Amino acid sequence: MRAMLVAALLVLVLGTGTASADTFEVVPDSPAVPLVLPSAETPNEAGSLLLPPDVFAAPFLPVVELSYNELHALWLRAAAAYGIPWQVLAAINKIESNFGRNMGPSSAGAVGWMQFMPDTWLRWGVDGNGDAIADPWNPEDAVHSAARYLAAADGRTDIVRAIFAYNHAQWYVDDVLELAALFGAGKNSDVVFTLDRIALALEDAQEQVATVGEELRAAEELEHELTIRADSLVQGADQLGSLLSDRLIAQQAAFQADQERFAASAETARLRAELERASAALEVATSGAHAASFMPAAAGLLRMPTRADGYVFPVGGGPATVSVGHDHHDYPAADIVAPLGAPVYALTDAVVLSLVDDGRCGTGLTLGSLDGLEWLYCHLAYRDVGLKPGAIVTAGQSVGLVGSTGRSTGPHLHLGLKPARYPQEMPWFQEFADVAFTWQDSAANSLGNPIFALVSPEVPAGEVVGFTLTRS
Repeated sequence: MRAMLVAALLVLVLGTGTASADTFEVVPDSPAVPLVLPSAETPNEAGSLLLPPDVFAAPFLPVVELSYNELHALWLRAAAAYGIPWQVLAAINKIESNFGRNMGPSSAGAVGWMQFMPDTWLRWGVDGNGDAIADPWNPEDAVHSAARYLAAADGRTDIVRAIFAYNHAQWYVDDVLELAALFGAGKNSDVVFTLDRIALALEDAQEQVATVGEELRAAEELEHELTIRADSLVQGADQLGSLLSDRLIAQQAAFQADQERFAASAETARLRAELERASAALEVATSGAHAASFMPAAAGLLRMPTRADGYVFPVGGGPATVSVGHDHHDYPAADIVAPLGAPVYALTDAVVLSLVDDGRCGTGLTLGSLDGLEWLYCHLAYRDVGLKPGAIVTAGQSVGLVGSTGRSTGPHLHLGLKPARYPQEMPWFQEFADVAFTWQDSAANSLGNPIFALVSPEVPAGEVVGFTLTRS
């Protein structure tokens, strides 16, 4: 189904196969281009770039925040300079750094507005604003460098090939094209920027609920431990003999423990109230996101459910942020790695069998699907308050947020199954590979910040060298 959608988008976006169709029209060159830029045919010579101090460690100058109009003008300038559709540059700018909000350095060392690896920046980075410095943290320099990259990958005549050269993964090509088509939708080309603000509000609300939810669980556990300790000390003091000094010492310890319990109880109450406020804000943000989620590509931006073969993938976010291993460390299950606060969905129509709150699973639940299988969800930071044993949930219904409660080493959804087997082996699960998630051992795995790296040429010597995204 998605392949058919992408094919339709290619017709909409690229017309008969050129990059100059109406939707992706490249504007004529203009005096707005600040200087004569290097060509895309030959990479930079070694030592030819003037760089800011410690350029690959952190920004030398304050990070620039641009309005949509400023970004739009920048995309147009870079597109004109290298003959690349501005909508593609805009889409990649969004996917790579969220318009400059997530610029690294990544765990692998990628930096800046378009997440370049240092070696790649030295080969293909440009000075896009005329200050004689090539700075990947500067939007002008980074976006012009990305345009040069695409042009080097034959993007002037085959933009699909160029996007694939950026990242050798079909899901990445699909995401860029869908988002680029949304940018180019008529006169309302700022619709993606509007959706971006909606998505940002939704993600902030989800992360706030997840963070407070995990803090509340930890506070409740501490309160429980202190209650047991205080009660034990009180009982011990009451059982002591008639020696006054012993009773006084025991009573003092019991009083101190009771004060600690009181403080922990107050903190738990505060966090419960904070969680209620955060949950109300999340409900408002979710309603706004759902209202905007029906336009093409919007669902991906807003981390809405991904559907295939009658199922919904249980974690939202897409293959750029969600990954799954083919196996599990000690028994059949799927650990679905995703950011803290990523939405968790019911994977099919089901009944809530039980709510789980223990030291191993953390916050979770079990669902019984209509085919007689039982699905265990573990490590949630937050479980939707409306869920009760016996409640009916529908495929795609929100059931909580990704967290790291219980016996967990980081944010992920543990998905277990009875009778025991690997969910990853089920055909419907595999349908979501490179659509809703990437395999952790896949070359196309794009967890973390996207990274540009030089790869072996896939074209004859002397022609364009392809590029892809890699991970550490």
